[in-house]
Amino acid sequence: MGASYYQFCPVAKAMELLDERWTLLVVRELIAGRQHFNDLRRGLPRMSPTLLSKRLQQLVAAGLVDRRPEGGEVRYQLTPAGRELEPIVRAIGAWGVRWIGELGDRDLDPKLLLWDMRRNVDHSALPAGRTVVGFRFPAVPPAVRHWWLVLTPAEADVCDADPGHEVGVHVTADLRALVDVWLGNRTWAAVLRSGDVALDGPAELRRALPGWFKEMGWVSVPRGTPSLVPAP
Repeated sequence: MGASYYQFCPVAKAMELLDERWTLLVVRELIAGRQHFNDLRRGLPRMSPTLLSKRLQQLVAAGLVDRRPEGGEVRYQLTPAGRELEPIVRAIGAWGVRWIGELGDRDLDPKLLLWDMRRNVDHSALPAGRTVVGFRFPAVPPAVRHWWLVLTPAEADVCDADPGHEVGVHVTADLRALVDVWLGNRTWAAVLRSGDVALDGPAELRRALPGWFKEMGWVSVPRGTPSLVPAP
């Protein structure tokens, strides 16, 4: 638990646990179905392993998460109390989409974007066999400029080094534009028309690629007039 507010208000008591840095984002990943430590780390790439371990211990101690050793691994799952946070987390996300202004440059993370895309692949929409999508973000630092999604009807994987397979579709994108598509601020058609995202490959794969990903829940959130400006 975090520092006490020393108030009997239930909101204050809940926030003693939940407003510590990264805590609700760990819950977000657990809601999304991540159950193993390394999978949680991939969804929280800027969180240190030490802090992730500490937050998981706190959530277990508070009764929000079950820790279950299984063979050589440990599985983390939300308890009924933890699952009750799902509509709260989703409501916070919807509020953020509606009212937070434009993202700062430091908020744009290609690793997090590709991991999020990977876990929202619509496997039923993929071609038979293996399809590799190569991503290039020309304006980001060279170390995080190139990414690959290796997709099959059964599984998906993200690679930050060339997996050695033939690439079916090459995506060259402005990172902000592709994040905007993912959040529902812009459409695939709009960014392709503007040239902020370009696809190279066989026509049938280029046409099909947007349909390989499930629509994010934020797409349907009505937009307000952002009243809060994030830090640069």
